[in-house]
Amino acid sequence: MRHNHHLSYLFSIFLFCLGIFHLSAQENDSIPNAQPSQKTDSIAIIIPEIELDSIVIDTTIVDTVVIRKTQEKIKNIPRSVDLMNPVISFKRTKALGDKPNNFKVPSFWTNVNQLGINFSEVAFVNWNAGGNNSISALGKAKFERNYKFRYIQWDNYMEMSYGLNIQENQKIRKTDDSFRVSSTFGFQRDTISNWYYSVKANFNTQFSNGYKYPNRDNPISRFMAPGYSFLGAGTSYITKDQRFNLYISPFTQKVTFVLDEELANKGAFGVQKAVTDAEGNIIEEGKRTQIEFGFLVTNQWQTVLMKNTNLKNRLSLYTDYLRNFGNIDVDWEMTIDLRVNKYILTSIGTHIIYDDDILFDEQTNEEGIVTNPGRPKIQFKQLLGVGVSYAF
Repeated sequence: MRHNHHLSYLFSIFLFCLGIFHLSAQENDSIPNAQPSQKTDSIAIIIPEIELDSIVIDTTIVDTVVIRKTQEKIKNIPRSVDLMNPVISFKRTKALGDKPNNFKVPSFWTNVNQLGINFSEVAFVNWNAGGNNSISALGKAKFERNYKFRYIQWDNYMEMSYGLNIQENQKIRKTDDSFRVSSTFGFQRDTISNWYYSVKANFNTQFSNGYKYPNRDNPISRFMAPGYSFLGAGTSYITKDQRFNLYISPFTQKVTFVLDEELANKGAFGVQKAVTDAEGNIIEEGKRTQIEFGFLVTNQWQTVLMKNTNLKNRLSLYTDYLRNFGNIDVDWEMTIDLRVNKYILTSIGTHIIYDDDILFDEQTNEEGIVTNPGRPKIQFKQLLGVGVSYAF
């Protein structure tokens, strides 16, 4: 029994060796054009020399696979820490120039608050060419509250300005006086187009009495004399950056207010004047309001002409359907702002008004009866001032 066991063990070893020899023979036959002296069970790598940027590698061609003979050497990338000054010092830490902005809940409202005052001054001392010392001041204030969310845009603004001039040997004179409020509500059908269905309301008047200097006894205008209000519906074209705003309204009601009794009796600013008898006694007082219905076009546009130089343009055109259609009332204001720094601002502006209801060169006889009511003229105002402007 033991003898048979040893024979079985030797026979298993013989079969295992025979299988290994057979596999080795098949591997030699599978390599075409193999030389008897070439080894196929391993790859011999010969490194004859080492270059700076590459290493030459000898290889063997196996079928159609070719292994490159040169390989780029991996450069040594230093990874180190500067330990020249391991001590932490807060003396080198610089404070922030501005306070960090705290997180705020996003709002669909944008606010603009701007206050400014311009000065101009002329002084003479022993000036041979002559002249009067003078100083002028003009204050302005502007406030905006605008809302924009999806298909709705609601723009509101209020502007106020008042200016005075003091000259040597003369009383104080007014140089500017205006109060203006506007509100425009727009709705668009989609967010791709810049066109809106709009409703617009405007109102403007002045603060104090106006005179035709040097006459200071008879004011030619007062607060709410005149006052103008516009209310209408139409369409608006507003760009995404809101720098261009065109409003077209074929349905606009214009109301002219002359709340001063004396000016209303004279028929100032287009209202119906008082009815008088032959001796000039008033039989029926003049109307204090006048209602018109017409076509209104307004445009607001601002752009950057060059660095720190902005152009602002505001235009209003109105014509009445019922009275003298085609006769256009014009209110055109253009201003160029040259900003020196955050607070110093130089302004150059013009303002043109034409309204056929505002008459000039009225003529009266010795008894005070008006013989010629006058005629409308183009009103022009030019402004140049340097002052302080603050926005918050």
